[in-house]
Amino acid sequence: MEIVILDGYPATRGDYNYDFLKKYGDVIYYDRTPYELIAQRAKNADIVLANKIVIDKPIFDQLPKLKMIAMLATGYNSIDIQTAKERGIYVCNIPKYSSPSVAQFTFALLLEITNQVGLHNQSVKNGEWAACPDFCYNKTRQIELMGKTIGLIGYGDIAKQVAIMAKAFGMNVLGYRRSGGTDENAQIVSLDYLLANSDIISLHCPLNAQSDKLICNATINQMKDNVIIINTARGGLVNEQELAENLKNGKVLAYGGDVLTKEPPEKDNPLFACHNAFITPHLAWATVEARGRLMDIMDDNIAGFVNGKVINNVW
Repeated sequence: MEIVILDGYPATRGDYNYDFLKKYGDVIYYDRTPYELIAQRAKNADIVLANKIVIDKPIFDQLPKLKMIAMLATGYNSIDIQTAKERGIYVCNIPKYSSPSVAQFTFALLLEITNQVGLHNQSVKNGEWAACPDFCYNKTRQIELMGKTIGLIGYGDIAKQVAIMAKAFGMNVLGYRRSGGTDENAQIVSLDYLLANSDIISLHCPLNAQSDKLICNATINQMKDNVIIINTARGGLVNEQELAENLKNGKVLAYGGDVLTKEPPEKDNPLFACHNAFITPHLAWATVEARGRLMDIMDDNIAGFVNGKVINNVW
């Protein structure tokens, strides 16, 4: 059996390796693979490991031996799932491995917006405190979270952990999910109600036809003035140009985003010109602990396939 790892570096980053896969067969490793080399590198693969590699119908047509795609991520929108299903090629993802880390990072972005510890740390080291006539100062407005309402759009595993953290801060929690229902840590409400009543809105939903560019002029107009928006889900949930306009005109107080529509981004992304947009390079999932869980679940997925008991197949 041949296993080809097409873009293996993001999951390991020097902390892990793929040697354990040798128990299943021959392993061929690449840090990264451009689209035009995918077919050449994977032409004899029984199993392909992929993170953000695009495998569409033209690629499938050139991979006659392929039986399984083992994702190195939860998301699988880079894979043509319909073609995979038609050809009986399993696509197994990694569910829930990063939930604690992404929930934690959601609050890292929120706390950076409300307190800007990094800015003040640098200010002190630049000598501003030593030169201050008073015993304290602040360069930005300091915002308390207690009593604020946070609205979670998409109420899956990550959002549930964010809700628990928000409760610990003394916040009120609203949640929206298409299936409705109830939850002990959040009041499940309609999307319209959430948009109109949240001081902070955090995105935790998948990107699909219904959610594409969900955050846009129309939905922002439904929100409170000075709303804070956090996005650790998918960049495409946001119309970046319209959000940037609302950051500049003050309707949106601040935006914290770990994801962008295009990754890596263009240098002229409109959010980069907004002083109140805090952008990080899609790293919420990437703690050492989360990536260890990813590797373990990926191993289980391959073992299940080899033993005829496929798990985490997405179609």
